[in-house]
Amino acid sequence: MKGLVAILGGGESGVGAAILAQKKGYEVFVSDLGKIKEKYKDVLSNYKIGFEEGYHSEEKILGAELVVKSPGIPETAPLVKQLKEQGTPVISEIEFGGRFTSAKTICITGSNGKTTTTLLTYHILQKAGLNVGLAGNVGKSFAWQVAEENFDVYVIELSSFQLDGMYEFKADVAVLMNITPDHLDRYGYDMQNYIDSKFRILQNQSANDYFVYCADDEVIQKEINKREIKPVQLPFGLGEAAGPGAGVRDNRIIINFNQNQFSMSILDLSLQGKHNTYNSMAAGIASMVLKIRDEQLRESLSDFTGVEHRLERFLKVHGIEFINDSKATNVNSSWYALESVHKPVIWIAGGVDKGNDYTMLQGLVTNKVKAIVCLGKNNAKLHEAFGDCVADIVDASSMEEAVKAAYYLARNGDTVLLSPACASFDLFENYEDRGNQFKKEVRNL
Repeated sequence: MKGLVAILGGGESGVGAAILAQKKGYEVFVSDLGKIKEKYKDVLSNYKIGFEEGYHSEEKILGAELVVKSPGIPETAPLVKQLKEQGTPVISEIEFGGRFTSAKTICITGSNGKTTTTLLTYHILQKAGLNVGLAGNVGKSFAWQVAEENFDVYVIELSSFQLDGMYEFKADVAVLMNITPDHLDRYGYDMQNYIDSKFRILQNQSANDYFVYCADDEVIQKEINKREIKPVQLPFGLGEAAGPGAGVRDNRIIINFNQNQFSMSILDLSLQGKHNTYNSMAAGIASMVLKIRDEQLRESLSDFTGVEHRLERFLKVHGIEFINDSKATNVNSSWYALESVHKPVIWIAGGVDKGNDYTMLQGLVTNKVKAIVCLGKNNAKLHEAFGDCVADIVDASSMEEAVKAAYYLARNGDTVLLSPACASFDLFENYEDRGNQFKKEVRNL
C-alpha cells in the first residue's frame, strides 16, 4: 500500500480525487470542515473511503504524504499553512488527475466567458465524434473521470484557485479569455498576483503546444510583452487576423490555422453579442488545433444552445422580460450583461463583494438602468456607487422580495436583469441556487 493521501473538502472535486487515489493504491482519507452532501457521503461509503465532516483531524492530515485541497479553501487557511511549512505537497484535484492520464487537454481560463467557451468547445468536439470529457469548474470531477472513464481529450474550465494548486500539469491548448479584477480578496488586493495566477495556464508548455488568447485585452497584451512565451501563439480579437488566430472582417469571423482558413458570418453564430463573438472565436481556434473539419465547426457554432444562468432569457410577464444572469459574479460580467440589453433595465445586483470597483459600470447604469434592486446582506457599496445614477435604488433581503420589487418597478417593454456582479454565498448556496430561486419567483408572479 502506498502512503496516505489526505483530501481537504468533500465536494465533487474532493470525492473524485479520493476515488482516483484509492484506485492508484493509496490509503485515502477525506476531511471537510463543513457538511458533506448526502450524495457524496453515499459514494465515499460505497467505495469504503474514510471521511469526517465538521472538523479536521489535524494530526492525521499532517501525517499525509500528499494533500489534495478543494479550490474553495484559501492558501491562508491555518492547516494549509502548517502543511506547507512542514513541506507536505498541497495540490489541486486537476493536478492530481493530470498525473494519471496522457489524454490531450484544452484548458480554458479567464475572468469571464470561460464556462460558455468551455461548453461550446466541448459541444464542437463531441458533435465531431471525438471521445471527449468535460471537467474542471463544469461537468464531473476531472480526477473521477481519469479514474473511471477513458477519454482521449478533456476540455477543462480552470479558475485561478485551481491553477494556484497546479505545478507539473500541462495544457496542450491553453485558452486565456480575458483578465479583469476578480477575487482580489484572495490575492491580497494585488492585481498582479491575480494576473500571475491566470498565467499559470501556460506553465510547462513547450513549442509544441498552443496558447489561444484575446488580443484585445490590454492586461494580457501587456503581460505577454513582459514574458517569454514558448507555445505557438494564436490570438483572437475583433480586428482583422493578420496571421494565425482569429479576427473579424466584413461581419464574418475568420480563423487562420496551419494554412487553413475558416470563415462564417457573425449573424449565423448561435451566441450573439460582442462577448460571445470572442467565446466563439476561442472555441473555434481550439477546435481547429484538434483538426475539426470546417463544416462540423460551422454547424456546432450555429446550433449551440448556451449556458444556464448566463444571460438566460427566461420569461416574459406582462410584457416585462426577465433575464437570469446569476453567473455574473464580477463587475466585468455585469458590464457585458448591461451592454447586451437594449431596453430600460431594472437591475438586481449585490451579494458578497470581492473588492469590486463599480466605476466602470456607472456610464452604462446612467444610460440604461431605471432602478436597482440590491440583493445582499450589505448593500452600502452599491448605494454609494449608483445612488446618483438612478432614480430608484431599493434593498431586498430575499429573492422573493427582490423579484417582487423589480416587477413593481418595471413597466411593459422593460427588462428585469439579475446580474449580481458579486458572489452568492451570503444568501444562497451558489450562483446556480441563486439563479434557480430567481426563476422560481418569476414563475410565481
